[in-house]
Amino acid sequence: MTPLEILAAAINGKPAPRIPIFCNLLDQGARELAMTSKDYFSNGALVAEAQLKMLKRYGHDNVWSLHYVGKEAELLGCREILFANDGAPNVADFVIKSLDDISRFEIPPDITQVPAWQSVASCLQILKSEIGNTHPICAYVTASTTLPVILMGMEKWMELFLLGPFELRDELLRKCADFFHQYISALRAAGANVLVYSSPFGSPYFLSPDKIKKMVLPWMKHDLEPGGVADVVYYCGMAPFNNVIDLVFDELHITKHYTSPLDDLTTAKRIINTRGLTCGVIDDIKMIHWTVEETRAEVKRIIDIGKPGGHFLFGNGVMPLAVPEANIRAMVDAAFEYGGLE
Repeated sequence: MTPLEILAAAINGKPAPRIPIFCNLLDQGARELAMTSKDYFSNGALVAEAQLKMLKRYGHDNVWSLHYVGKEAELLGCREILFANDGAPNVADFVIKSLDDISRFEIPPDITQVPAWQSVASCLQILKSEIGNTHPICAYVTASTTLPVILMGMEKWMELFLLGPFELRDELLRKCADFFHQYISALRAAGANVLVYSSPFGSPYFLSPDKIKKMVLPWMKHDLEPGGVADVVYYCGMAPFNNVIDLVFDELHITKHYTSPLDDLTTAKRIINTRGLTCGVIDDIKMIHWTVEETRAEVKRIIDIGKPGGHFLFGNGVMPLAVPEANIRAMVDAAFEYGGLE
């Protein structure tokens, strides 16, 4: 079976030789090609090349079109990204600097004509051509309720979101939702077949379940309604969200949940059960300091919890550059060893 078929089997509870194994390697691509981060991310063909090289090296199942989260801000007018060779690129220029900027903020009529889109399109074109029929090609898309964080900063957005002025908040959310619809549609059309829906504000870590239900879920529904959720994975940026899994099933009908290592996996698997896919996620921050033996032991623990009954995927978060390569190799090898058929 191909990795894409193995993923489909896990989602649908069908027989497969092993569980799906995701290894999310993003910033490692520049190191793979011995380039600076800035030069590497400037060219989508290079991102695709590195993804394919790392796929061949480690043997996991998935690749990524994601360059860095700030790419969405660039599509919306961000003029400066701060690149670092020891970490992820960050937004260095907020598009919205004051509340007065919200009324002037406009969504491009066609984001595929924006220069910042071209590297993403190039990356996806290559990945689709090379492995589109056999492997999961992951893309990252930020929920409309979270996107303002990279447009104006967390503090200003939280104040606006919770305290108002609410007419300005809703105007910004409408514009962000319009962008979301364009972006997810463009990613799908370009070849992404796994859409990771990033919504940290869909986690009780940031907002109470009541606020999530009343303030966030209506916008989530608006985000996802046009294209449906068949290829969508619920992801809260590694924040715990066991307490809202049932709500997400009932309200959004998303069945694939990329859980948090801060949550109890046994509880997540019990809640999701055979209704969908439980993605058990290793704490790759701790992997920075673990030994190979500790890494393997944690992979085994996660798979021992998740594999019984099927409907399970093993993965990591966003692998920090500081994680030793030996631990990445140990993680993937152990997932193959423990994730196979008994």
